[in-house]
Amino acid sequence: MQSLSYGVFGGTFDPPHYGHLALAETARVQLGLARVIFVPAGLPPHKRNGRLSSPEHRAAMVQAAIADNPSFILSRVDIDRPGPHYTVEMLRRLREQFSDVTAWYFLMGEDSLHDLPHWYEPKSVLRQASLAVMHRHGKPVQLDVWRERLPELEGKLVWLDVPPVNFSATILRRRVREGLPLRYLVPTAVAEYIGNHRLYDGL
Repeated sequence: MQSLSYGVFGGTFDPPHYGHLALAETARVQLGLARVIFVPAGLPPHKRNGRLSSPEHRAAMVQAAIADNPSFILSRVDIDRPGPHYTVEMLRRLREQFSDVTAWYFLMGEDSLHDLPHWYEPKSVLRQASLAVMHRHGKPVQLDVWRERLPELEGKLVWLDVPPVNFSATILRRRVREGLPLRYLVPTAVAEYIGNHRLYDGL
């Protein structure tokens, strides 16, 4: 069977920005991925008490952000089913949907790797996908400790060569509230969508 590798990039994407796109494109090239699937989260367990834009708004922004890259696709696997939503279940559903894919990589930042041992069924996550991780400046992970707690991590971790990104979606939402520009931080289509729908004005 010919090898076929896909990447999965889950997140709230509220809003999606150039840091997300740089991570996904680096993973695509560095790992030889045929596709990167963007999966907007429905109800992330760790953000139940936070305020998120609606799933429809976040999915529309992702679609706008990735429209010019034919290797990027949007999946509604999380937002079209009841929550709470866990990575392990999302991966199961994608693997069923794309049954011809032979290798899976879950894209994430190093800050998310900190929480991996506390995820729901982390061992099952690692059985289903390797982790493709972007370094976060000042947030190194103690891998020796993590490997002791999760021996399944051995051989399942790849570091991505992504330039440092020093802004987050939280910062972008604050900029909108303060009337500061998003130009050069998010794709033009995303900035226009935010403005047209007055997202984040009241957050």
